[in-house]
Amino acid sequence: MAKIYTLPEKNLTFFYVLTDAIAMLLAWICFFSYRKFTELHIPDSEILEFIVQDWKFYIGSFMVTACWLIFYTFSGLYRQVWKKSRIKEVSDTFIYVLLGSVVLFFAVILDDNIILYTDYFRLFFALFLLNFIWAIAGRLLFLTCIRRQILKFKIKFNTVIIGTIDSISTLYPVLSDKRYLFGNDFIGYISAVQNEQNLSENSTLKLPCLGDYTQIENIVNDNKIKEIILSNDAPTRELLAQILPVLIQKRVLLKVLPNTGEHLLSMVKTTSIFHQPVMEIHLALMTPGQKFLKRSLDIAISLIFILLLSPLYLFLAIGVKLSSRGSVFFRQQRVGKNGKLFKIIKFRSMYLDAEADGTPRLSSVGDKRITPFGLFMRRTHLDEIPQFFNVLAGNMSLVGPRPERQFFIDQIVQKTPYYKLLLLVKPGITSWGQVTYGYAENVEQMLERLNYDLMYIENLSILMDIKILFYTLLAILKRNGK
Repeated sequence: MAKIYTLPEKNLTFFYVLTDAIAMLLAWICFFSYRKFTELHIPDSEILEFIVQDWKFYIGSFMVTACWLIFYTFSGLYRQVWKKSRIKEVSDTFIYVLLGSVVLFFAVILDDNIILYTDYFRLFFALFLLNFIWAIAGRLLFLTCIRRQILKFKIKFNTVIIGTIDSISTLYPVLSDKRYLFGNDFIGYISAVQNEQNLSENSTLKLPCLGDYTQIENIVNDNKIKEIILSNDAPTRELLAQILPVLIQKRVLLKVLPNTGEHLLSMVKTTSIFHQPVMEIHLALMTPGQKFLKRSLDIAISLIFILLLSPLYLFLAIGVKLSSRGSVFFRQQRVGKNGKLFKIIKFRSMYLDAEADGTPRLSSVGDKRITPFGLFMRRTHLDEIPQFFNVLAGNMSLVGPRPERQFFIDQIVQKTPYYKLLLLVKPGITSWGQVTYGYAENVEQMLERLNYDLMYIENLSILMDIKILFYTLLAILKRNGK
């Protein structure tokens, strides 16, 4: 077993946050002093004594600093701080400080005693400039220190290469050149071919084989892998669909060496590793702040609709009960986020024992299992509204890929392993695939609808959710369900 270096992620994040806290506190002290100096015209020699006796100074120092840190945390600025680019950090800091300064201006400064309206611009500029200068100075200093520690190999993160023995034998000597390393500690490689590790004993490759691609999850866990580089040979690239969901779930950075065609299609980003261009594989998974907002909207909208539609719940319940024998609600096990099973709840739209033979089947046009009243509910999507309770329980979201049964997921994964990416987010009552493609009657149609849901994952945002909810409403009004 290769020696494992543990990257002190929590320590680095803690000191990065501490640097921000000190910077924001100093910025507030400077701004508070500037306001008192310009408003009250206190002499320079007395300004310090005046400030330390003002209780508002201490409350403001704590509250403003805390608000900045919460804002940065919810914006996702404290993730993988050791990987940050100093140039990108300047642009990110400028944008977030500008947004935060606008909010702080309306919360703190707007009620000041202002003689001229130009004073508002002066104070806002001072607020923004002080926060930006202190924040960027602290962050650049921190990132420069971290970069030096990485270049000196005092901070390392375990890295592996995925490929065949032939491709890695060519690639590894280039990647392992210490002139090009940036904290990467190559502890081994993962074979792109099952059982190929048995051949590595007779190979000249000076890199241990940790296993093959079927064992990737255990290899990542056991060796604390932080980064994986995928070679560009054909057998290895075919594995991308299978390993990508695992690596994203484990938050492992995946870099792919591009081929000529991808260069021509401008798919290669400017990011480079060891002076070689690479494609970094990313999904637009939400920041903590966006996740909090999405969950808040889920709860708020679900509660509103449950209250507003309560008379409709009674009408539908009576309609289901009169349409055929059996319970009002239909519960069925579905697969949720990270493969967690849960019971989805709907108004029953089919006759009792619709799958009495034990074989799961998807509904289709003219399905004899659907009751007349059930057909009405399905066309108007009213059978779905009890799922608002699934949303409140946290099993589902308003918008997300439709939850499926394990029986069908197993068939889909055999044909398209990319389906596992959908399990990285909560399933939804409605989805991009649902409003664009509609219901699927068989596995082939489910695969076609999958493309829309993958596009949703890649473009995850609150605005996208709002757009999908709007088109869902149009679909309900048009009664284009089935």
